[in-house]
Amino acid sequence: MDIGQQFGSFFANIFSIISNPTLLLVLFGSTLMGIIFGALPGLTATLGVALLTTLTYSMSTESAMIALMGIYVGAVYGGSYGSIMINIPGTAAAAATALEGYPMALRGEAGKALGLTTTSSAIGTAIGMFFLVIFTPVIAALALQFTSFEFFLLAFFGILISGSISCPDTVQKGWITGFLGLFLAMVGRDPLQVYPRFTLGMMQLESGIEVVPVLIGAFGIPQIIQVLKDRQVVAEPAKLDRVLPSFKTISRNIKHIFRSALIGVGIGAVPGIGEDIAAWVSYGTAKKTSKNPEKFGTGCEEGIIASEVANNACIGGAMIPLLSMGIPGSPPAAMLLGALMLHGVAPGPMLEIEQPGFTLKISAILLLASFAMWVVGILLAKQVVKLLRVPPALFMPVVAVLCLIGSYALGLKVFNLYLMIPMGILTYYLTGMGYPIPPLVIGVILGTMADANLRRGLMVSQGSLAPFFSRPVALILLIVIVLTFITNMGFYKKLMTNLKGRLKK
Repeated sequence: MDIGQQFGSFFANIFSIISNPTLLLVLFGSTLMGIIFGALPGLTATLGVALLTTLTYSMSTESAMIALMGIYVGAVYGGSYGSIMINIPGTAAAAATALEGYPMALRGEAGKALGLTTTSSAIGTAIGMFFLVIFTPVIAALALQFTSFEFFLLAFFGILISGSISCPDTVQKGWITGFLGLFLAMVGRDPLQVYPRFTLGMMQLESGIEVVPVLIGAFGIPQIIQVLKDRQVVAEPAKLDRVLPSFKTISRNIKHIFRSALIGVGIGAVPGIGEDIAAWVSYGTAKKTSKNPEKFGTGCEEGIIASEVANNACIGGAMIPLLSMGIPGSPPAAMLLGALMLHGVAPGPMLEIEQPGFTLKISAILLLASFAMWVVGILLAKQVVKLLRVPPALFMPVVAVLCLIGSYALGLKVFNLYLMIPMGILTYYLTGMGYPIPPLVIGVILGTMADANLRRGLMVSQGSLAPFFSRPVALILLIVIVLTFITNMGFYKKLMTNLKGRLKK
């Protein structure tokens, strides 16, 4: 498909959605729902996508994708409401926004801050969509040249790098949760020789552990327990003035917007990292490169723009590996992978062959979701802010019921509840001990891919490990994995310190 045909197909997808009142209602309704999920402390984009995934089972694939992308985009942006109005980030992705948004609100500029976050988020999402259109076909074409060995190494690298970045201080904790997820993916009948593994004699486990109940438990139950435990006192939100942003402010920060968008897309494309890391990295970069870094922390518009553009651009970045290789770039993208599979869509190198134009359709939905988010954010900001006066604990029983319904609705299996609840309790205690949960999610998602491809490759090569070293891409991935492991271990830092000391002498 040439560029002209791509543009034609892209705008045809947009027109088909905006000309359908039902799809428009789904788009704006899901985006509003996402903003509410993001605004309320304790509810996250991942949880919103997880709960909505099972409710879209009876919908068409197009309607389901519109609903899920709408709630994803809305929730990532919605976290800024709590950050600005009450200094409590609604989501982890909006934590950096609180450093500048709340001081601005204390100066009586809460409306200006929300206008900046709304416009910055919309721009970041649109730029992320652009990179999604450009890079997904390229990476998918490259992935078509991969064999089982490359896919195994890619999956293994995804788990390793997710653990390294999610817990940079003690990477071993990130790796432990990543490989715990990898082990959970091994439960069930072997996909190649169909014999049961780690099923403990339970027939319900022979089909493997369902991903959706595990993810709902991992992200839903800990949030419920934590919010009910904290009993957080609700602060009075700051007064909200004119929300419509000053476009002069946007135009004079154009370089920060593009730099932050590139950071967001780049971090989003790394498996399992997520929007919160993108926001912090972008915020830190903006502060380091600023001519007046002392202004940061006092209500600086550059900081708000940097964090909000990056965390929303990360959405498009996270979709690139998801659609091209079947590897989610963030926890919400992992839930989207489950949703796609529920609707019979298999992301990966063969996606455009099996579902022609699917990437362009997702890109069109993402662009429309950014527009819907901007419209809803500008028009309904004052109404959504009123929800911040409601104690988060009041919403938790509703969330708990939705978690139960969502897990049970997947195949109407009571056994899914037996998976969800223990997984939620386990992840709650893991979080309390400082173990990150995103690597566990990536391990569950990529575990089957790593297992099946390694064993298939060894069968084809008759047990030989030579393809790891004789195939150029496999060798590069292997070297990157080894370097990632070495550079994140303590002995490497000690070695470099000793070498520097000797050189000085």
